[in-house]
Amino acid sequence: MPSKGTAQWKGDLKGGSGTFVAGDSIKGDYSFKSRFEDGPGANPEQLIGAAHAACFSMALSNMLAEAGTPPDSVDTEAVVTLQLVDGAPTITKIALTTVGRVPGLDEAGFAEHAKAAKEGCPVSKALAGVPEITLDASLAG
Repeated sequence: MPSKGTAQWKGDLKGGSGTFVAGDSIKGDYSFKSRFEDGPGANPEQLIGAAHAACFSMALSNMLAEAGTPPDSVDTEAVVTLQLVDGAPTITKIALTTVGRVPGLDEAGFAEHAKAAKEGCPVSKALAGVPEITLDASLAG
């Protein structure tokens, strides 16, 4: 199933602005300031983070259910770091933090499934060129 996103940029890099649409209903504005200076608005790295967190959570939930321990919930945050490398903006790190509510599963089992989900989810595979993708996985207390 193909998924679609569109974007439009108007103006030069620092003074211009853009809009994006992901799917049918996710819309936002972005600018140089929202991307490189922590200004208001969205940026592509936030969209990558949301996509990674969503894909990872789905993959992990599926793996847990297939192993006989379906989760009550899996909450994941993906923090995407954009830095200048040799003068070019580069995604250098993605830090995944996930917390699961999984009756009947211990921390070691959860961590094992989380590691497999990190390696196997389609978005993780698409982001394989990112130099560092970390994972912190724990069960909710």
